[in-house]
Amino acid sequence: MRRLALLLALLPAPALAQAYQCTPPTRIDPVGSVAPDGPPRRTAVAGYTLAASWSPDYCKTSGDTGSMQCSGRNGRFGFVLHGLWPEARRGLSPQWCRTGPAPSPQELRGNLCMTPSARLLAHEWAKHGTCMAKTPAQYFRVAAILWRSIRWPDADRLSRQDALTAGDLRAAFVRLNPAWKPEQVGVQLSRTGWLREVQLCYSRRFLPAKCDRRHTGASDAAPLKIWRGL
Repeated sequence: MRRLALLLALLPAPALAQAYQCTPPTRIDPVGSVAPDGPPRRTAVAGYTLAASWSPDYCKTSGDTGSMQCSGRNGRFGFVLHGLWPEARRGLSPQWCRTGPAPSPQELRGNLCMTPSARLLAHEWAKHGTCMAKTPAQYFRVAAILWRSIRWPDADRLSRQDALTAGDLRAAFVRLNPAWKPEQVGVQLSRTGWLREVQLCYSRRFLPAKCDRRHTGASDAAPLKIWRGL
């Protein structure tokens, strides 16, 4: 909690919108309660993972054509924030730590250009945020500060590169973000080699850290395909 407070004090508040084409809906339907998908675990936090999904692949594989993320009515998305996750030093990570206040409609709407799903925002707070922050507003603000500190490679251009590999994506990310090293950038692929997610690994002090085996994902030599769909 102290580290979160320090981060909030040192960094400016982010703007509401992350995706430059995004326009949040004026009305958000109630999300309702979030049912746990696993047991509570109140283990000590040893680091964090910032998980960024590649939205075109999600929209292709999920068939979720009517949602804000995939319909195109509210904007078009590339990388979107899946979530900010606290991690344990060994074993299973903390989750579902306590029953916290539900995010308000205003809090959800203010973060929809970063994570274009009100239900996913509520789920991430209930499952992960309750293990690292006192309120949804604090959790989302920390996630947004980290999110806006990152520059993302041009995945459309990369997708057209011959013999593209996961290492090429890592290298492109590091060129834009010199504070990072390739071993701190996890690349998650589908079984057929399509880009699903980039997972950035942080220490307890929110500094880039080497990813463990769970988050490293594909090796540098792994062939990579990126579904454009934009």
